[in-house]
Amino acid sequence: MSDAITLTGLYKTAESRGKTQSLRALVSSIRRYMSPVALVCLWQVACSLGVLSTRLVASPIQIVVTGWTLVHDGTLPFNLGVSLLRAGSGLGVAITLGVVLALISGLSRIGEDVVDAPLQVLRTLPALALVPLFILWFGIGETPKILLVALGATFPIYLNLHKGIRSIDPKLVEMASTLGLSRWQTIRDVFLPGALPDFLTGLRYAVGVSWLMLVVAEQVNAESGIGHMMMDAQDFLRTDIILVGLLVYGVLGLISDQIVRFLESTLLAWRPDGRKGRKA
Repeated sequence: MSDAITLTGLYKTAESRGKTQSLRALVSSIRRYMSPVALVCLWQVACSLGVLSTRLVASPIQIVVTGWTLVHDGTLPFNLGVSLLRAGSGLGVAITLGVVLALISGLSRIGEDVVDAPLQVLRTLPALALVPLFILWFGIGETPKILLVALGATFPIYLNLHKGIRSIDPKLVEMASTLGLSRWQTIRDVFLPGALPDFLTGLRYAVGVSWLMLVVAEQVNAESGIGHMMMDAQDFLRTDIILVGLLVYGVLGLISDQIVRFLESTLLAWRPDGRKGRKA
């Protein structure tokens, strides 16, 4: 009888601790978002009192109303779809190029001599300076926009994956050779899994860079997309539409970053610190 009472007490204590931890997590989440909410409220009050001119900075209420109107009439979904297609295509090209070039450069000294120097030169060139050349070479269609996104996103993937490949323990390579693995099997079973953490780090940076490059690409001879929508709004002094576009870019960046973080926690669950990373 006493054992049953003890087990019941332990169960209630564990349940109470679980509720306490959940309550603390809820309070922590609320506290984290209190400052942004307070800033938005101050922004709205300043616009309502005339401290901030709504012609220069639209109020949060105006932004919400404008965003709903753009969603309702189909303008925002259409331009968002175009932007997502451009960013996704450019990122896909960047991943392919970054992985191939990193393998060539990381697995061979000769490959590094051939590939690394030109990429380092290209990496230092400002994107805006390349826009006229891209238009001259590829016209004013979708190709230069996708290639601009790909150009910016390739370098983080290449640099991080190259670092990961060069950081592989030589003993693992020797072990693969001892086991009789072919070159391709060594790349597949040793180099790629070992460099995966660095690749995902590069991918996380590349996703952010792809959105930045998309902003540049869509403001040059574009007929659709979020950037084009913002440029049209600039001509009519519609700061509310411009801020809606900026908000969309920010939300897209946040969502894409969370997707990459989820991939990290899933694909790197085998690491000893993987569980700690998920808790953090």
